[in-house]
Amino acid sequence: MRLILFGPPGVGKGTQAKLLSGQLGISHISTGDMLREASASGSEFGRKAKAVMDAGQLVSDDIMIGIMREVLKSPRCEKGFILDGFPRTVPQAGALTVLLDELKMHIDAVINMQIEERAVILRLASRLTCRSCGTIYNLTIDHLADPKVCPKCGGELYQRDDDREETIRKRLNVYLSSTKPVQEYYARRGLLKNVDGMGTIESVNASIRDLLGRA
Repeated sequence: MRLILFGPPGVGKGTQAKLLSGQLGISHISTGDMLREASASGSEFGRKAKAVMDAGQLVSDDIMIGIMREVLKSPRCEKGFILDGFPRTVPQAGALTVLLDELKMHIDAVINMQIEERAVILRLASRLTCRSCGTIYNLTIDHLADPKVCPKCGGELYQRDDDREETIRKRLNVYLSSTKPVQEYYARRGLLKNVDGMGTIESVNASIRDLLGRA
């Protein structure tokens, strides 16, 4: 099975991608991990991506598709995959379609995890990160004896700048403006499946598997 997973910041997309990867026996391909692995591999496109990222610039679509081709042709994707964080734009979606046609592959479903804006803000604005070990906690879920001290290592807990409400709203606006056309692209192809991302991890996971006929 080959899937694309969409969802705004805070919806739990990464958590669901990891769960589905294990449940369906397919590879979880995160854009961030993919770029880091490509950079470390020393491949042609990996070297290009590393040079661009080291310069603090965005990796071009041509390089992204080149890396994606290497990943999709690798043994790890023989049984299927979940794309997490790609494509983000219509040109990327079009290029991915061309690549999949070239590799004689097809996408089975595009899962769009939906959540209310206020819930995203509540989830992300309640996050605290440990400066020492990097563990992330949520004040609405984790019952911390002291919200300033990491119970795992004793390090200082702090709120990242991108977890502040004003920044979250900007991130959501960017996400919605860039991904709505992509969702429409896949909706026209009959691949888009919406799922309510407001429930528990278990209930959202069950809903996704039900949509895929893997309940």
